[in-house]
Amino acid sequence: MDYIKAFVVGGLICLVGQILIDKTKLTPARILTGFVVAGVIFGAVGLYAPLADFAGAGASVPICGFGNLMSQGVKQALAEEGALGIFTGGLKSAAGGISAAVFFALIAALCSKPGDKL
Repeated sequence: MDYIKAFVVGGLICLVGQILIDKTKLTPARILTGFVVAGVIFGAVGLYAPLADFAGAGASVPICGFGNLMSQGVKQALAEEGALGIFTGGLKSAAGGISAAVFFALIAALCSKPGDKL
């Protein structure tokens, strides 16, 4: 049942993104940024945690889960370190994911043939 919940919630998040691509003039980069900001806002007001508890990876893996992760890191660092935590908490909480993304992007770049698109 956990797999079904994750599939449905993750699919609905992707459905919203696809509708935004098809029905608006927003670029994919703006939609991506909007999802991150939405994750931050929903995480900050406490709405994202119940969704993540219900759907598991269906809510934590999409890009809005990254925004939620960053907002939780900021809240925790703000409580522990004060105002400096506003600037460092999000990066500390997401450092593993950011490092993995950079590492695998480097591997992909090394394995592919670089060249200009014509």
